[in-house]
Amino acid sequence: MSQTSTGETISADELRDKMQGLQNSLQGKVDEQKNTLLTIGGGALVVLLILFFLLGKRSGKKKTTLVEIRRL
Repeated sequence: MSQTSTGETISADELRDKMQGLQNSLQGKVDEQKNTLLTIGGGALVVLLILFFLLGKRSGKKKTTLVEIRRL
């Protein structure tokens, strides 16, 4: 076991409790941000789909050919 500078020993239970507390704290922060990140990602996806649709529609208009048929 390790000893601190004051001579006190750190038990495995104390170390485990500290690590568990740190993990719970980080997990709580991740859970809080998850919904926000999913909402932002979904919004970005919708914007990209609309952008690709409009760009594809525009390029389709550029390349259209008008064919006129006349009866003789």
